[in-house]
Amino acid sequence: MSRLFGSVRARATLAATLVVAVALVAAGAAVLLSLRSNLLGEAGTQAERSARDVATELAVGTPYADLSLDVDDRPVQVVDEDGTLVAASDDLERITGTGVETVEPRPAASPDGTGDAGDTDDADDDDDAGEPLEAGEIGERTTVSDGSATIDGDTEDYRFAAVPVKTEDRGRLTVYAGAPLSAEHGAVNTALTVMLIGFPVLLAVVGWVTWLVTRRALRPVEGIRREMAAITASEDLARRVPVPGTHDEVARLASTTNETLAALQTSVERQRRFVADASHELRSPIASLRTQLEVAAAHPELLDLDGAVEDTVRLQRLAADLLLLARLDAGERPADARVDLAALAREEAGGRAGVSVREDAGAAGGVTVAGSRGQLGRVLANLLDNAQRHARSAVEVSVRRDGDLAVVGVADDGEGVPEADRERIFERFVRLDAARSRDDGGAGLGLAIARDVAVRHGGTLTVHDAPAGGALFELRLPAA
Repeated sequence: MSRLFGSVRARATLAATLVVAVALVAAGAAVLLSLRSNLLGEAGTQAERSARDVATELAVGTPYADLSLDVDDRPVQVVDEDGTLVAASDDLERITGTGVETVEPRPAASPDGTGDAGDTDDADDDDDAGEPLEAGEIGERTTVSDGSATIDGDTEDYRFAAVPVKTEDRGRLTVYAGAPLSAEHGAVNTALTVMLIGFPVLLAVVGWVTWLVTRRALRPVEGIRREMAAITASEDLARRVPVPGTHDEVARLASTTNETLAALQTSVERQRRFVADASHELRSPIASLRTQLEVAAAHPELLDLDGAVEDTVRLQRLAADLLLLARLDAGERPADARVDLAALAREEAGGRAGVSVREDAGAAGGVTVAGSRGQLGRVLANLLDNAQRHARSAVEVSVRRDGDLAVVGVADDGEGVPEADRERIFERFVRLDAARSRDDGGAGLGLAIARDVAVRHGGTLTVHDAPAGGALFELRLPAA
């Protein structure tokens, strides 16, 4: 059960069904209330019409015995101002809801049989008890109430309307007439029965349709899940998940997943190449050092101490470069210290033959950036090593401000870098002249480290043609 409701399809189906159920219940209740209200209003109108018909007869002096009290077999009562029943429908056996439960009229007989023939002045004095009426006038106010009545053995619910009327010879009278509520009860019960039968069927249809629609909508997601599971099991990052042609959120999810897989594949391949290249680069100095030590062990007089030291230093530098690259790849954040690039350039250029430093005299307060002094010094050292390796005679370092940027340029007078190779030289273990670089101690990591450090500091490192015809490397960093 928990697995079922852990499904998106099941939750979507349940949610849609519940929402529709709440909406149906609310709409059904509103319909029933509106239907009942309309039918009750119609019954009240019918009851009022019947009561006013009788009141009209009373207003013109019709005797009680001649009143139309048995029209449509509806209960009618005529009550005087003392609450005495003076006229009622034939076959009326019981009545409730009018305030007068007697069903046998007891009119005060007059010599002509028309009712009370006494003085009506007292009745006129009592007009203040209700709506003031003149003789022969029917009241405008109608009081409505619900009750029941039994006529000729049949008991039904009725809506009663009470209409006052003032007569000349019988004083103030009240006519109660009822309209049956059987139509209202029947219509409401029928509507309720239809709802009780139809709502569950409609909910079942909604749930079924939602289940089918969500299954169709989530089918690509299941395909993506299966393919990702297969990629995880096979460790084949060259595979891609299927992209549906629906151009919706699922299609965008599949496209993003494929982009992530491509980036992961590139990263893994880069890491594999890095490990392979590092192993290759480490093998050479280690093999050379081992050979020298083995020769020295067998023939101490042949020990090349300078060569062993050179190989050891080369191995140490390569290990340091690999460690720094690993830290950069791990996302290590640079320190947030202020670094004077002009002072750093003078420090790195000091002791290097043929290297000069030119500062921007117009930069007030110096050229400073925020970052790691050690890493930025490593960038300048690598650029200077590269420039000296390719320069014919001179290397110039320039430090200046360019708007909000600090710019450090390292230019040499060598052969320069071909335009087709100006991005490739920043890749790891790339050497345009591999044999010469290896002899000089380069492993093809210096420029790659320099660009990675520049990017970590929010800057860029590019190469252009130098004014002297060689290569110009420009390091641009946000100025502090």
